[in-house]
Amino acid sequence: MGYIVYFNVFLSADVINSPYNKRQDSFADRIVRGSIVDTNGNVLAETQVDDAGNETRYYPYGNVFSHVVGYASANGKTGLESVENFDLLTSNSFFVEKIINEMKNQKNTGDTVVTTLDANLQQAAYDALGSNKGAVVVMEAGTGKILAMVSSPSYDPNSVDADWEYLNSEESNSTLLNRATQGAYAPGSTFKIVTALEFMREDSNYAAYSYDCAGEITADGTTIHCFDSTVHGLEDLRSSFANSCNASFANIGLSLNKTSYAKTAKELLFNEKLPGPLSTSTSKFNITESSGSAEMMMTAMGQGETLVSPYHMALIASAAANGGTLMQPYLVSQITNYTGTQIDSTVPKSYGQLMTADEAAQLKEYMSAVVSEGTGTLLSGESYSVAGKTGTAEYSSDKDKSHSWFVGFTNVDNPELVISVIVEGYDGDSGARAVPITKQILDSYYY
Repeated sequence: MGYIVYFNVFLSADVINSPYNKRQDSFADRIVRGSIVDTNGNVLAETQVDDAGNETRYYPYGNVFSHVVGYASANGKTGLESVENFDLLTSNSFFVEKIINEMKNQKNTGDTVVTTLDANLQQAAYDALGSNKGAVVVMEAGTGKILAMVSSPSYDPNSVDADWEYLNSEESNSTLLNRATQGAYAPGSTFKIVTALEFMREDSNYAAYSYDCAGEITADGTTIHCFDSTVHGLEDLRSSFANSCNASFANIGLSLNKTSYAKTAKELLFNEKLPGPLSTSTSKFNITESSGSAEMMMTAMGQGETLVSPYHMALIASAAANGGTLMQPYLVSQITNYTGTQIDSTVPKSYGQLMTADEAAQLKEYMSAVVSEGTGTLLSGESYSVAGKTGTAEYSSDKDKSHSWFVGFTNVDNPELVISVIVEGYDGDSGARAVPITKQILDSYYY
């Protein structure tokens, strides 16, 4: 009896709302699936009913929200359509209206899921990414609200059933994969945020660090080159970070305690389940006591076997922006009935402290230097300020095949937007492909 009470009070909602609970769909026999809207009330998904009572799930923005909103079709459900299935098939209409509809053998209207997503910002991110494969995540540092999430290539959820065979073929380039949360990429130089944090923790005199960069470093037969073999000269930790000096960070990597390095990575949620409403990949950090010099150097500069998602990098940047505290990420701000009466709402809360406030402040200074004088200067000189880290991640023996990264936040003194951008597999000699995309998105928001 005690367990039955406990189950009904604490567990029943999770069991009923589980996407694996197929009995949820039986609610559709008497409920018209509710709508999903953005933070301003723009409809992202709705059910249209014709005169004959036939229901069609309609997505007004087509491809723009395909991965984060997902689809509800004969082939299943993904994204918010899956996560919020229970609420969408629950009606909190006025009870008299519900009784009358049931007496008429008419369906009641399901509740509305009001998301944290901003349709204008989402459209801007979708347009900025364009035909590139990759992903964009935009969050609020102080609340955990996810404002935009784009994955490319995308698909039209209005025709997912008709396109099902193609979407599951090799030629679709894994279109159905949400690269923002489920992608697994070498982080490139964005991982220098983690390496710098570990170095600060191990060496209290880190401000006195210096390294004379000759454009490359060799240890135990392995040579690491700076981007384009650039000779950076004498650098401290700040300039090594701002200039994204591979040789300097490889040198730092050789000095790190392997057990402590792995501990810091774990505290930043590597090899851990990530918080948030959607399914995510688990980021990989593989340094152990048996790791050799080559692996330490490669890992310290963001190569080697380390893998991370754009969403995870946004979480790390969010903690650095927010005084070391990561807020619980969320996508749903409230549930209302179809007339707009609030049924439930989400209150921002802390997920945990990933680093100290002093560590976050120091990383913020280094990330500011990236934009003011380093590899991200394209983002300087605007009415909004930016701090961040660029990255180029080689994934092929072909040096012209790389992923381009930017991760950072705006309004540095009072952080607002956190942004993470990756551009997959571009051809060319520039490691800054993600930076102009970031600028286009931020310009659309602030101007």
